[in-house]
Amino acid sequence: MAIYEVFSQPSLIRYKTSVFTKATLFSLIVWALTYISPLLVAYRSHGFWIKVNSYEEQPNVRFQYQVLMIAGTSTNGDFVAWSTFENFNNLQGDHLRIPLVTALEEDKNQDGKMDLLNFRLELPLQSSERVYSVQFLLTFSYQLFRMSTFIMQSMVYIQFSSPISGSQLAVIGDLKLHQREPLKHRGLDTRYNISVVNDSPFASSFDLADITASYQDRNVTTVFANPYTVWTPVRAANAPFIIKAVIKYPVEVITYQPGFWEMIKIAWIQYISILLIFMWVFEKIKIFVFENHVLAAIMISPYKQRQS
Repeated sequence: MAIYEVFSQPSLIRYKTSVFTKATLFSLIVWALTYISPLLVAYRSHGFWIKVNSYEEQPNVRFQYQVLMIAGTSTNGDFVAWSTFENFNNLQGDHLRIPLVTALEEDKNQDGKMDLLNFRLELPLQSSERVYSVQFLLTFSYQLFRMSTFIMQSMVYIQFSSPISGSQLAVIGDLKLHQREPLKHRGLDTRYNISVVNDSPFASSFDLADITASYQDRNVTTVFANPYTVWTPVRAANAPFIIKAVIKYPVEVITYQPGFWEMIKIAWIQYISILLIFMWVFEKIKIFVFENHVLAAIMISPYKQRQS
């Protein structure tokens, strides 16, 4: 007649000792090694505390319709200029030229956020004037909302020069976020929500070197990245000089400082995964030590436990 196992249960064997014994000291050391060692291993493996994390977000970018443009018309310093800032125009005198400007932002994927700016500027020139270099900047409102609410006024600065006079400058590139420090994980951050150009009656306020230097002092800026530039020579008589720019607003990888609970969540997962290994190893060591009576301890069998 075949015999089948219908039920099983483990037998619990207890080992007892007094406080001041080698077995007690051994148990304390094993306990410390089991629970503290995983913490040290996780910490020394570089990444226990996540100090910086990242995420993707499509920024909400809008063109501010602020432009400052200077075109060099000779190699000896002659120029023509124009901007949307009245005080700048008042300082130009005979160098001022009033262009025809068009700007159109497009939402290609219909997600409620603009994806690019089509900018065109037609600069009227005298028949004797030739354009050899161009400097211009455009300003934008730049906003992020997924983690912290970050709002700033940013800019794109574009410069090009050629030994050959041109009729058109066409550029295309990305408005990319540049961070020297991570953003906060929550709250409102408006420290850079200030005008890039100080529209004052003083000429120093419109010095491009000072404007770009002040802008670069920020820890969070935008830059004109991945540029492609086409310079078209030979301008017809009385034809305007044309600037065409396509500026795209790509999805950004934003770095930020994680909050307390996010750091704890990641640290806890690392600690537990290493702790399980140490628990298994030291459990085997304790079984070997007490089953083989390496250290003196009173063994209480399951039968004696039921008797008591």
